[in-house]
Amino acid sequence: MNALQRVERLRQAYGGLDGVALLHGVLEDGPLAGRIALLSSFGAESVVLLHMVASVDAATPVIFLDTGKLFAETQTHREAVVELLQLRDVRVIRPEQAALARRDPHGDLWQHDPDACCQVRKTAALEVALAGFDAWITGRKRFQGGVRRQLPTIEPEWSRGRIKINPLAPWSAADVERYRAQYDLPKHPLANRGYRSIGCVPCTRPVSAHEPQRAGRWWGLDKSECGIHLMDKAC
Repeated sequence: MNALQRVERLRQAYGGLDGVALLHGVLEDGPLAGRIALLSSFGAESVVLLHMVASVDAATPVIFLDTGKLFAETQTHREAVVELLQLRDVRVIRPEQAALARRDPHGDLWQHDPDACCQVRKTAALEVALAGFDAWITGRKRFQGGVRRQLPTIEPEWSRGRIKINPLAPWSAADVERYRAQYDLPKHPLANRGYRSIGCVPCTRPVSAHEPQRAGRWWGLDKSECGIHLMDKAC
């Protein structure tokens, strides 16, 4: 069965679902069960999807990319959320040290080539971390704009034969906040300081309520994605 056939099979079974209902399908009953991981930044809204996954199967592997440039508040938030939700398989993935020494020896690659910085600190590390998985879950949403506006809940990565599951794709910002409040889930420590999308320290700033959610990422550049969701542009 090729990638398209697998995606179509999943869409026929679960294409009308999102949120927890979709997660129940793919994590418990579907052909991906046991071969799927969640990628989480433990960022501004991540606790919602993490809570959903934990409510279905707290042993689901969770991949966290520690780029070496993250906010200390993100690390603190991750530790608190892992304990709160009793997540049992959180995998902290770091960039290959030899690659950093070769391509970013002074830690300032982000200043003159942010795409290359993202590639060595995130994309390459994630590709290694996903080896052995048939699919991965992401927290992307259509309201975040850019290439995410037409985001499906189930999508293929053609060249790798993997599948991406986006349970929150149709959710609005209000939907996400409503869920967080309903379960009294903790906010990221930076959320009340205007950080509505949180990545690495050098490339993240607070935004006003009138700006798009991700306007504080790589501001002033023609860049809105780190690259991990562009690994297979044919998707």
